[in-house]
Amino acid sequence: MNPAEFDFIAASEENFWWYRGMRQIMFALMDPLRSALPPGRLILEAGCGTGHFGKVLAQRYGWRIVPADLGSEGLSYGQAMGLQNLVQCDVGVLPLASASLDAVVSMDVLVHFPRGEERKALAEFKRVLKPDGYLILRLSALDVLRSHHSIHAMERQRFTRSRLIKLVSAEGLEVDWCSYANTVLMPVALVKFRIIEPLSGESPSSGVQPVAGWLDRFLYAALNAEAAWLGRRWRFPLGQSLILIARKRS
Repeated sequence: MNPAEFDFIAASEENFWWYRGMRQIMFALMDPLRSALPPGRLILEAGCGTGHFGKVLAQRYGWRIVPADLGSEGLSYGQAMGLQNLVQCDVGVLPLASASLDAVVSMDVLVHFPRGEERKALAEFKRVLKPDGYLILRLSALDVLRSHHSIHAMERQRFTRSRLIKLVSAEGLEVDWCSYANTVLMPVALVKFRIIEPLSGESPSSGVQPVAGWLDRFLYAALNAEAAWLGRRWRFPLGQSLILIARKRS
């Protein structure tokens, strides 16, 4: 992750349409897990960034969150929020005991590993999970959707559904469900990333920038509608993101 991106994230993740919409999608998928992951369970957020999402998860589900990230830039925001148990580490080499966690949540982190090295992190996620523990991943999808923001954020790879399932299954984790997301807006993204950005001649920059209020509401509504669809465990055939839920079977 580009350290400069943390400032953009911290300034935007509470109210920016993408963050609000993706939270609704993740809530729709996590809410049914309440019985399996009741309050008090120990959850690792692997690659927590500023820690904001982990704080939201703790408030919503009553989980004990362990926020971990490689960069001190993001963790400093977590400290300012009063987060506890912050861990600075490479999520591919976790300083945590085996079979010590009820779930691992990792949002848009494995894309920053060079292709092939994401297996180290997946192996670590499995190691630290208790039997029947959950792995919940979200990742950027499809190389054709690589953008100026991707370059600025130092994204090193994107995933397809089939490759992600294969990678997770190869670690001995059982995939419960996997789907693309952020699908409704994909045609707009293709025009922007494959036509407008190449023609603009502009340097890569953060895509986490405020937009007009009406546009923010429209874009959020598209993701919120997807939350209702995905919350039924239905799938999309393509999309800008991938979400996967897997378990470490005993």
